[in-house]
This record gives sequence, structure tokens and C-alpha cells, in this order.
Amino acid sequence: MKRHAIITGAVAAVTAIATAAALPTLALAQDGKSAEQLAQHGAAQRIATVGAANAKNVILFIGDGMGDSEITVARDYLKGANGSFDGLDKIGQPNLSGAKENGTGQYTTFSLGGSSKDAGKPVVTPVTDSAASGSGWATGTKTYNNAVSVDSSQNPQLNLIELAKAKGLATGNVTTAEIQDATPAVLESHSTQRSCYGPQGKTDGSSDNSAKNCDVAQLKQNGGIGSISEQLLDTRADVTIGGGSKYFNQTAQAGEYAGKTLWEQAKERGFQTVENDVDAFSALAYKENQPVLALLGSGNLPTQFNNTPALTQKLTEQRGAIQCSTNPSWLGNKNASGNSASLADMTDKAIDLLRANPKSSSKGFFLQVEGASIDKQDHAANACGQIGETDDLDKAISAALKKVDLSNTLIIVTADHAHTSQIVSEPPAYALSTILKSPVDGAQIVVSYGTATVADTDAENTSKGYNDGGMEHTGTQLRIAASGPGASRVDGLTDQTDNFYTIAKALGLAADTSAQNALSSGAKVSVKDGVAQVTGFDGDAVLGYQLQDTETGTVLASSNNDTAVSGVRVVTGDTTTIDFNGVKGFDPSTSTYTLTVTGKQSGTKVATEFGLTSNGASNVVVAPKTGDKAADNAKQAGLGGALVGALGKTGTRILGTVMVALALAVAGGLLAAWRRGLFVRK
Repeated sequence: MKRHAIITGAVAAVTAIATAAALPTLALAQDGKSAEQLAQHGAAQRIATVGAANAKNVILFIGDGMGDSEITVARDYLKGANGSFDGLDKIGQPNLSGAKENGTGQYTTFSLGGSSKDAGKPVVTPVTDSAASGSGWATGTKTYNNAVSVDSSQNPQLNLIELAKAKGLATGNVTTAEIQDATPAVLESHSTQRSCYGPQGKTDGSSDNSAKNCDVAQLKQNGGIGSISEQLLDTRADVTIGGGSKYFNQTAQAGEYAGKTLWEQAKERGFQTVENDVDAFSALAYKENQPVLALLGSGNLPTQFNNTPALTQKLTEQRGAIQCSTNPSWLGNKNASGNSASLADMTDKAIDLLRANPKSSSKGFFLQVEGASIDKQDHAANACGQIGETDDLDKAISAALKKVDLSNTLIIVTADHAHTSQIVSEPPAYALSTILKSPVDGAQIVVSYGTATVADTDAENTSKGYNDGGMEHTGTQLRIAASGPGASRVDGLTDQTDNFYTIAKALGLAADTSAQNALSSGAKVSVKDGVAQVTGFDGDAVLGYQLQDTETGTVLASSNNDTAVSGVRVVTGDTTTIDFNGVKGFDPSTSTYTLTVTGKQSGTKVATEFGLTSNGASNVVVAPKTGDKAADNAKQAGLGGALVGALGKTGTRILGTVMVALALAVAGGLLAAWRRGLFVRK
């Protein structure tokens, strides 16, 4: 063997070892990562290196529970087997959308735990719920079922609305569900339990079951960031439309608004509020610094079609083929004033309000629209119910297409998880089913539901038709389609977390952890009349603080830092206030104090001194002092020492760097040996 061949082979081999060490996942690129690896922010991406075109606006349409089967059931019934939806089937189709860039693909939706019991010990879970799935596309981080925009260790992760607000975009959130439900909640809150609707839990305010529905550490009276509804008011999206009005009758238990209902709080904080009033909703118009909170039903909004419960084989055959009928309670029906509030109406209104907002003109907007009850009616084995909700979503997409320009607006249509309904040839003996007759082509469509226990006899309650609490989600991959700038990023097989990056890259938002941390680099703190004014912590969802007497070092007040959801919720893109009036021993007219505020996500630390000074002036603010982010993050993570902290955060990268250096050193030694003639030809 020639000497140059020896050295070339040696260097190549060592380089390969170094590359494998530096990028360990590449060695097993065809295999899945471990749950621990997947729990890191962005780790589940399948197309991390794929770029995206810039879009001024993004609209994300979510059909909750809208798997391929649910789309097919609705299309076959409403449009005929050879028909097409006017909106749903246009997106991603180059010959239909009119957009220059289009994409269609499938994405995976698995989660990292079956419930909050799995927090801190991620385990790959093939079937997701809406909370974990929504958290995936809202934050880019995989998590456990039941989690709302917190990771598998319950640390809050910045979501798309927070990041859009940090960049100055207008933001909107629309749903046919309760606004506190998982899919809308992931964009406006962080919660370890998806059921933590309000300070009294999941009630109308007349009772309190918060201990059942919330981690008590998250409640404001216990020093936490608050319930989903309370955080919604802090997030302050420009447009919020949906159901769930009854939960705003709950009463705040702590803070500036203690003793007041959330509706009262919303009005005092400058929201335009609409409660169960379609006419008032229709009359809404943009008003500066007055975000819209329009909740049009006490709970989930009524469905378009009436209930048609699936039955056992014998009863289904006896009932025969049926057709769907319109629900008179559906808000899409015109009222006496000629107004309506279908999902299409809500989408139309949201786009009008966002486009009228000056932020939209200069920066653009992000809007999420959810057709929520495809899932809820699938759970109920209600074929007509899920068909009507799919139709409602389709019409909402059509409404958006009439409003926006696909040369600067990216529209994405997908779902959060698949569901149970299947088209089969005959009513099965092993499952519940419904026979539908399409009003378009006359086809008889047998829809089967087979993921819940069927009653033992045919004498079951035909309004329910199943036992054990309803039909279940399934774990199959889902359709995703897009039209507009960056649409081709959804092609092929992706993951739901890729959707976060597709949207963030299109809008130029801070997507990775370092970019998000940098959003807090301009943080400032000032104190006036005993109230701290905190701004610029845009890379954080939660703040911690400590108030000390500067001379004695005595700590007079501090935030609760027991858990990741303890502390002060950041008022996104605005001023967060912390009131120290009433704190024992606090008197800025006689003493000087140091207030230190720490961003729990970024690690940014700002200390400001105020109170009595040598010239007798009060409320004098010193220049902010930024702390050691790496050390703060390591301390927050419970890691001992800078090296351990660094390895805990970026151990793979550090190990890879060391291995590359070692490999290069070895390669250098081999080359030197060759030059000295130590390699002998055999």
C-alpha cells in the first residue's frame, strides 16, 4: 500500500469517527431518537436544515381530530366521492390555490407521556392529545399529554403568539371550542394541566374545583403564574374569539384584581369584550390599544348539524341510511338582525380586525383558526356532527382565501391528531356505525367507530351508543397542506414541531433557544410609587424577583420559585407590574432598595436601585445590570457548577467538539508519522 493511501485512509477514518461523535444522531439517522433527546426544544424536527421564504402574514387552520378519514367522510357526503372542498382541498394544490408556492405532506404527532404523571420522565407515546400536539406546533417542543406549552419537565416554552408579539406583529386566536380548550390555550398560556381553566378551576365561578384541575403552585394566590384564562389576559392577543364565556365569571383570588371577575378584569384592562352576543360580535371594529375578547357561548359553540349517534350493527341496519339536518342553535344561522357567527364569520371578522391594526400594516399578522368540534363529535361517534364541523372549517378557509394575497400570506391547513371514524363496506358486528346517504351522488357511506366498548345488547341508550367515555384518538400521521411563501416546507414527511419552525421562519420569529433568550437582552426595570415597571423580557414567559434593603441586605419580598410555573407571568410585549406597597418594612422615603428581576427562561437578570439617595431624591433608577445567563440557567435547572450546567444544556455539542479536536490531533499525529517515514510499505 502506498504511503499516501495509508494516510488518506487513516485521516478519513478518524474524520468519520469525529463526525459521528460530534453529530451522534447522524450515525443512526434512520432510527428514532430517545425520549430524552426528543424532549429538547426542536429536537423532533425532521427538516431542521430546510429554509423557508419570508411571508408577511401566516394563517394556521387546525381541524381538531381531522385525520385523513374524517376529511374523506365529510367530502364523500357533502361533495360526492369525486368532489372537492372549496377551501380545504384548494390549499396545497398548485392548479387550484393560485399561489406560486404550494406544498402537501404528512406529519407525525406522537407525544412524550400519557399525562402529567410522566412529567420529568419523558416516554414516547404514539397517541397524542390536543394539548401535547398543540404545544408541539405552538412552541417547537414535544411534551406530555395534558401539557399546555410547557416542556416534559413543565418548564414554560415560548409560543408563536408571544414570539409574534415580541416582533411587533398583530396576533389572533379563533376557535369554535371554549377559548380555554387545549388548541387555543397553547397560544395564550402555559399550564401543567390543560383543565386549569380559571382561578376556580373548570367551573362557572359558583364553585371551586381548582385543586382538582390545576397544579396548586400555578395559582396566583400561591405565587404562581395563574390559570389559562388569567394568562390569556396577560398574553393580550389582539383578537381572541371563541366560546367559554362562563369561565370568565370566575373571580381572581390574588393580585391587583383580587375579588373581581375575569370579565371585570378584562374590561378594566382595556379589552373590547363581547359576551354571548352575535350582534355585538358583528359590530366589532378595530380600536387602538383595545384588543378584542369575544366569547360567543358559555361552553363549546353549537355544531352545524344535529346529532346522529352511531349504533350497533342491528340497530344501524334497522335505522337505514340517513341524511344530516341543520342544528337550529348553530351560530352560523342568520338571526333576526341578519347576523351570524359561523367559523367563516369569525375568521372573516378576525382578518378584518387584524388588517385594520397598524401593526399588521407595518409588520404583518399571525392568526390561528380552529375547527374544534370535528374531534368532539368524533369522540361522540356522531358522523353528522363531525361532517358539519369539517364543512364549517372548509368555509372558513374559503373566507380567508377571499381576504388575503397568497403572494405575501402563508396559509397552512392541518390537524392535531387523527381519530376513530372509518369508511367501511358494511355495518360491522364489532363496532358502532352509521349509514349515510350522500345528497350529492346518492352513495351509501357506512361510517364505523371502533375505539370504545360497545354495549352488550341492542337495548343500549341510542343517544350514546358506547361505553367507557367515548371514542379515542389514533396515532396515524396527518395531512398537512400549505399555499403561499414557504409552503413547500411541508412537503414529504415532517413532524408537528416542524410546523412551529415553518411558521417562525416565514415570519422571521426567534425560533431557537439562543435567539429567544436574546429577546430579553433589552430588559429594563424601574420603580415608581412602590410599583415596579418591568419591560423587555420578551424572551421569557415567567419572571422571578427579589427585593432587598440595599444597606442591610435584608430580603423584604421575593417571588415564589418553587416550580417552573411559580413566579410572575410576563405581560407579553408590554409592561409587567409588581406592586410592593404593603410589604412589611418597605418605605422608599427612608431607605434605599435593590430590586433584582430574573427571566426564568432566558436567565437574564436586571438589578435596579431606588428609594432614598444622598440627595434625598426617590425613584432614582441605576443602569440595569445583566447577570450571568449560563450560571443562572444552570442554577434554575438545579445543576451544580458551571461545567455540569454546561454539559446539562449542551453536553452532546461539547462532547462532539472535544471528539473533533481529538480526531484532528490524531490525524495530525498520523501525518507527522508519515513524514518521518514511520509507515512502511508491506
